[in-house]
Amino acid sequence: MLDPELLERITARRAEVDEIEEQLVKQLAEVRAERDELAVAERVLERMTGQLAEERSAARPMPGQVAGRAVMLIQHREPGVEEDALPWGCQRIIAAVRQAAGPVMAREVGEVVGVDISVRASWNHCAASW
Repeated sequence: MLDPELLERITARRAEVDEIEEQLVKQLAEVRAERDELAVAERVLERMTGQLAEERSAARPMPGQVAGRAVMLIQHREPGVEEDALPWGCQRIIAAVRQAAGPVMAREVGEVVGVDISVRASWNHCAASW
């Protein structure tokens, strides 16, 4: 004959194990749902990153000709457009002007950034944007 006390302990332990199993099943379902959500978020992020890259490449300055020389024509700066959207050379020009104690001549900026200022039109395009 089975010991009633041991049978009661086994029954109690089985109930505990069943409860743990239910909690684990619920937790596993939550983990799987979150994993699925993360996969969707990753796909959305990849798609948006691709779209932003396309938009940025479309917004890049296009080369043009001024006085027979190739220059980068840039768009006028719009509110909300960051300085780092400008070509690197124009960013250097802006930094040089900001570092000056007062008004600066194009020649002075050219010396700081190492640019030949004899092509004045290229400076005008950068200055017009800011």
